[in-house]
Amino acid sequence: MEFIPLCGAIGVEVRGVDLNETDTETDAAIRGAFDRHGALMFRGQSLSPENQKRFSSLFGDVFVHPLRTRATVEGHPEVLILENRPGRPGAPNDYWHSDISHMAEPPSATVLHALAVPEGHGDTMICNMARAYEQLSDGLKQMIADLKAFHSGKATQMRSLDPSDARKIDPSEVKPPSLHPVVRSPAGTGQKAIFVNPRFTVGIEGLEERESAWLLNHLYEVATKPENIYRHRWQPGDVLVWDNRRTMHYAVRDYTEDMHRKLHRCTAQGEAPV
Repeated sequence: MEFIPLCGAIGVEVRGVDLNETDTETDAAIRGAFDRHGALMFRGQSLSPENQKRFSSLFGDVFVHPLRTRATVEGHPEVLILENRPGRPGAPNDYWHSDISHMAEPPSATVLHALAVPEGHGDTMICNMARAYEQLSDGLKQMIADLKAFHSGKATQMRSLDPSDARKIDPSEVKPPSLHPVVRSPAGTGQKAIFVNPRFTVGIEGLEERESAWLLNHLYEVATKPENIYRHRWQPGDVLVWDNRRTMHYAVRDYTEDMHRKLHRCTAQGEAPV
């Protein structure tokens, strides 16, 4: 295998591997690269749903989305279908977020496999929250060291009211907000990372609303500096993996209903943030 940096912000392209046929040694090398680099990209893959689940399990137990927000591959409820096609536009994800951060144990990794993409459209951006933490002043690091933030799934339930969404989410399915550290230390990485996002983080414990908003907006501003972002331009067969514990991502919505876009997504279980 070869590991080629994706950019200066985060991640590597992994070459010389077929994800359908990996052995224990290759799996260990891939997991090590994930822990070191935070994002992995593989070109020219053709993963069956079963093999995508097996690959995703390198990063944690693969699970069904708790709010079941999308259609899934028949017989494989862990594999969500993200699709945009005529008469059925894909639900928007054009905002910075960390997947399902409102869970008590948020995902460790998100794994996307591109089956069909409109050329030059539908990029995915990933920002490095560990790098963003390093860019904070010592005083701000000290200030946020012991703070905790509330994460809520309410935004997902509200989005489900859009006609383009796959299903309507009953409010009773949305659990009360989870309380997570503003700065976490993801297992196996040796790093600290900012763990808040503008989609699901609804406030910081112990701060007034205006104080919380100011602090969160400042952290988002630092995190989304251009030098902290990798922008992935999709090709059919790409597999993109990112560490959900130390990144945010943004799905660029620059395509129209008539542009076919289809990806399969798996999510791997992470640990409770500390």
